[in-house]
Amino acid sequence: MLPVLALHFTVAAGAPWIFRRMGRAAFFLLAAVPAGSLVWLALLGPSAYDAGPVAAAAHDAAEASPARGIVESWDFVPTLGVQLAFRLDPLAWVLCLLVLGVGALVLLYCARYFKRGDAGLGGFGGQMLAFAGAMFGLVTADDLIALFIFWELTTVLSYLLIGYANVRLSARRSALQALVVTTAGGLAMLVGLILLGEAAGTYRISALLEKAPALVADPTTAVPVAAGAVLTLVGALSKSALVPFHFWLPAAMAAPTPVSAYLHAAAMVKAGVYLVARLAPALAATAYWQPVVLAFGLATMLLGGYRSLRQHDIKLILAFGTVSQLGFMVAVVGLGTPAAALAGLAMVVAHALFKAALFLVVGIIDHQTGTRDLRRLSGVFGRSRALAVAGTLAAASMAGLPLFGGFVAKEAIFDAFAHTPLPAAWEAVLLVGFALGSALTVAYSARFVWGAFARKPGVADTPFTPITPLFALAPALLALAGLAYGLWPAPVDAWAAPYAASVAAGAAEAHDAGPSPAPLPHLAAWHGISLPLALSAAGWILGAALFARRDAVGRAQARANVPADAERGYRALIGAVDQAAIWVTGRTQRGSLFFYLAVILAVAAIVPLAVLLTGGVPLPPPERVTLVDPGSPLIPVIGAAIAVGALAAVRANKRFLAVLMVSITGYGIALIFALQGAPDLAVTQMLVETIVLVAFVLGLRSLPPQLRDRTGGRYRAARIVIAAAFGTAMVLAGLAAMGARVVEPISLQFPDLAYRGGGGLNIVNVTLVDLRAWDTFGEISVLALAATGIASLIFIRHRGRALTATADVPTGSIGRVRGVEARSRGAAELAVARTFATVERDPWLVAGRTLAPERRSIIFEVVTRLLFHSMIVFSVYLLLAGHNFPGGGFAGGLVAGLALTIRYLAGGRFELHEAAPVSPGAVLGIGLATAALSAAVPLAAGAEVFQSAILTIWLPVFGDVKFVTSTIFDVGVYLVVVGLVIDVLRSLGSGIDEQIEAAAKAEARRSKAEREGAAR
Repeated sequence: MLPVLALHFTVAAGAPWIFRRMGRAAFFLLAAVPAGSLVWLALLGPSAYDAGPVAAAAHDAAEASPARGIVESWDFVPTLGVQLAFRLDPLAWVLCLLVLGVGALVLLYCARYFKRGDAGLGGFGGQMLAFAGAMFGLVTADDLIALFIFWELTTVLSYLLIGYANVRLSARRSALQALVVTTAGGLAMLVGLILLGEAAGTYRISALLEKAPALVADPTTAVPVAAGAVLTLVGALSKSALVPFHFWLPAAMAAPTPVSAYLHAAAMVKAGVYLVARLAPALAATAYWQPVVLAFGLATMLLGGYRSLRQHDIKLILAFGTVSQLGFMVAVVGLGTPAAALAGLAMVVAHALFKAALFLVVGIIDHQTGTRDLRRLSGVFGRSRALAVAGTLAAASMAGLPLFGGFVAKEAIFDAFAHTPLPAAWEAVLLVGFALGSALTVAYSARFVWGAFARKPGVADTPFTPITPLFALAPALLALAGLAYGLWPAPVDAWAAPYAASVAAGAAEAHDAGPSPAPLPHLAAWHGISLPLALSAAGWILGAALFARRDAVGRAQARANVPADAERGYRALIGAVDQAAIWVTGRTQRGSLFFYLAVILAVAAIVPLAVLLTGGVPLPPPERVTLVDPGSPLIPVIGAAIAVGALAAVRANKRFLAVLMVSITGYGIALIFALQGAPDLAVTQMLVETIVLVAFVLGLRSLPPQLRDRTGGRYRAARIVIAAAFGTAMVLAGLAAMGARVVEPISLQFPDLAYRGGGGLNIVNVTLVDLRAWDTFGEISVLALAATGIASLIFIRHRGRALTATADVPTGSIGRVRGVEARSRGAAELAVARTFATVERDPWLVAGRTLAPERRSIIFEVVTRLLFHSMIVFSVYLLLAGHNFPGGGFAGGLVAGLALTIRYLAGGRFELHEAAPVSPGAVLGIGLATAALSAAVPLAAGAEVFQSAILTIWLPVFGDVKFVTSTIFDVGVYLVVVGLVIDVLRSLGSGIDEQIEAAAKAEARRSKAEREGAAR
């Protein structure tokens, strides 16, 4: 199963490249991925339905369960018991059949739905394919945390797909609304899953289902299990758009029709139904499970059917119909009985077939006519009979008419409710309610067929462009499959019966002392005259009457005043949150640096001091105080220099001087690291301090050079108190931390772990890329986010925007813009500078063509020519040697970044572009991808995430060379750091250069205009 996931996500990642070369024909290649996976699924069908012991492909085969299916498992976070565990059993197999089969047809349909040259198809196709992979992972996941990860992946991908037309406000708003609602439900579900996993002592879903009856019966675990079940239902209800979360699904119809056909008919919204079906056999006996699923399911079915009769957009008719039927499915699969399991899974299959077909039909109508308004559509049946037949067949299945799959599934559902032991009042309400919902389904099905295809009096026939057979292939196949399902339900019965049998087996184990269970029902096109048939007939008659009186029904609905509306409630809630955020922001984000620092430092001082002074942490007296280390007599001198630098920074009256003084403290700390035997820390500190100094200097160009007196004013005493308290708190906290140690530090084991496990002598670097690789991956992710923030917040623009050439800036104008008169050079010196710059045979450093002469330094350019390549080579050496000697990817990346910085300072922003002609975003992305790949590849070899391998390779000349695979992770760190430096240089450097030059040109034009005005 992992190869299927890897295939989907790998091809999805390469989709933009594929579309650039193939155009919209790339959809055929993308459709081949789920189609090929479907063939693989069909071949594995007998194994997935095998009733014998599980064939475990995991290295922890001890967890193999006697349940049906195929299991694969890899440790993911072993200390937390989290695994990448997958199980392909009958329930998962049926859902995968829909996810892959419908996904392949929808991608095939996209090849004709979209036009040649449509923007963003690469991203769209990749997201659709990745969504298919995420849904496959969701329904096969056998670990609660893995299930949640795939659950949230579908949420994020659906957000991107709904918002495909990002230039439209409705699409962006609908995408955000779907994201907020489903994410909120997902967070509640996460809490519920954790409660269930902790109560069961395992996060394996199969093990949890086996333990659930005992957990429900045990008073010590019954409450957390019941709470976990309800919170999990919140996530399922939000995902499947049940009341009160139903409003996001119709709004999501702003998405392209293929998205609606796949996500909102066959895949995403089925995730909640699947979760309820998976957990119902075990959790249906908890206190609130059945009341929640039955009440909300019935309310959703009725509300969705009622709202669908009010719509004039045929796509919205289907959307509200989907809401209605999702309530129907959740109610039946939530019962947790064998008959309900069979009927619910049968309806899931039928619904996916007819609703995906109907959405695709709507997409064709919209594509060929330019409208979905049933008041404007007329005579489409006569213009495309094949499309009308496909739409009518699918609508007939949706209405539950005989000979169609919808009828078979609905009959099974009615039969399941009629034979489920519920309180008499509940049974009567449910049967009547679902019969009424069935009538509404018949009514809006007829409304859809009439609105989409019928010729309407007084309305001219709608122009309809003929369609190609390939365009109509997907909806036709789905509609015919629904008809074949109704005529011959045996295959679906064979797929669903084992799942129902497993539910019956679980019930028998939980109640082994009770009477023998009733025989399992079977799906059939005809069960004879019975209560389910009577309820169906009542629904057909009442639904036909509602459609016949559609004008009167519409007038009655228009007069109805609904006091509450879920969408209005959502908007009111979001508005209240926005207002609260504005209130809080206005009182905390005041634009005062002193206020921000005062709050941060005061909290950082008060909390530790309060804990120490109240006795929360004992503060042992120091055994001895060493003022001067005999082995490092220079440390007091360095400490004094650091103190002088800090005081000078406080007293400095110019920004540049203050920055230099702060840098003295950083370089002094680096020297202390070096003297105390920490060369890695010293090198990294020196490099970071240098990069930060350059960034500050670049940024200061946009600020006035002078600093006002920061030590005066009415807050002077408060500043002194806060500073003294913070320093005191940090010193005391350090003493308390050192004195409170009661166990042996884990760091004492790092030398042995680094050498034997990580294969390196440099403990610091091995720790970063091997022992604590997760921490480092989080840190480089933060670096990437910081770089993105710099690029997007400082200058709102695209990272990859091409640099624009500007005319030479007049001598002295830049200096006047900055408030400092530039010193003009002599004519002879400028002539030498221009001569040096126009040597055509050496275009490597072309500052003479990119910088104004007064901004050049020939000496600096010569030094740059001498140092640049050496620094790049040295950075690569630090990268490769860092596993055994001081260095590593972080230090190497900083050295490479400094080399680029020097080249920028020597030649300007155009020289920087020549030195690094790639987008910094691409470098950051490649670095993160490299690090992530080094984490994931060990899984394929049966190892753990980020586990390293030590390889000995023989190379000519060099002989045997030891290579540790964690070096690949270090390469990712190197690239991320280089990308960050390039982003800083382009934002704080090139961006401010452009601003300064634009301001200088504007001032020059203004001065010229003033002179011309004075001359006139």
